Amino acid sequence: MNLALAQVGIEPAKRDRNVRRAVGAIESAAAEGADCVALPEIFNAGYFAFDAYERLAEPIGGETHRRIRAAAVEHDVAVLAGTVVEDLAASAAAGESVPATAGLSNTAVLFDSDGDRRLVYRKRHLFGYDSAEAELLVPGERLPTAELGGHTVAVTTCYDLRFPELYRRLVESGTTMVLVPSAWPYPRVEHWRLLPRARAVENLLYVGAVNGSGSFETADLVGRSTVYDPWGTPVAASDEGATVVQANCPPERVTEVREEFPALDDRR
Repeated sequence: MNLALAQVGIEPAKRDRNVRRAVGAIESAAAEGADCVALPEIFNAGYFAFDAYERLAEPIGGETHRRIRAAAVEHDVAVLAGTVVEDLAASAAAGESVPATAGLSNTAVLFDSDGDRRLVYRKRHLFGYDSAEAELLVPGERLPTAELGGHTVAVTTCYDLRFPELYRRLVESGTTMVLVPSAWPYPRVEHWRLLPRARAVENLLYVGAVNGSGSFETADLVGRSTVYDPWGTPVAASDEGATVVQANCPPERVTEVREEFPALDDRR
C-alpha cells in the first residue's frame, strides 16, 4: 500500500475552506500514486475551535463526509476522513449505531476507493488537560478494523497514543497498520516524535501519524506527520507546514519483521 498523510492547513471554524484544502490534498496524493490518503483530526473545523463544535457538528454521512467520499471515488483512492465532530443524535436518527443517543463525538470514517464506508472509529480517550474535549464530547466504545490494500487497518486518534494497552488489543485482532489522525500542539514536540514511534516498535506494525498545520488562539500545531515502519523507522516525514508525505507500506514487511524479531510471541 502506498500511504499518503495529508498535513493540510486548518483554519479555525472555516469548514468550507478546510474541506476544499483536504479535497485538493487528496487529488494531489492520488496523482502521485497514493492508494490511501489520511487526513488529520477535526480537519474541517479545527480541534481547538471548541466554541464551534456544536455549530459545525455533523452526522455520519454529513456534508464533510459527502465531499470527501466524492473525492475518494473521483480519484480512485481510499481516504481516512480524518475526524469530524459528530452529532450523535443526528447519526442515531439516520440509523447509525452510536455510543449515546445525544451529544458529540470525535469520529473518524474510512472510505475505500469505491466510496464504501469501511470503518467508523470514535475517539476513545478524551483529552482533559488544558482542553475542553473531555467536557464536550462522548467517548467511543469500539475498536473496529478494516481490510485494505493487504493490511488490517485500525484507527486511533491523537491522545489515544498515550494508552499502549489500546494498541495491544488491536494487535490481538490482527492489525498491521494504525492510522492516527491528530491535532498535536506545541510544546509537546518530543512526545509527538516518541509516542507513535513507540507504538510501532512495541507492536511491530506500521503507524501513520497525520497531524494538521495551523495556528489557533490557544495553540499551534506541530505538523511533523510521519509514517513509521514495523521497526519504528521513520520512512516518510514532514516539517510543520502544509504538505503531503507518502510512503510505500508493503503488508508483507510486517510479517517479515515479526518473524525476524518475534517479540509478540514472548508476551506473558
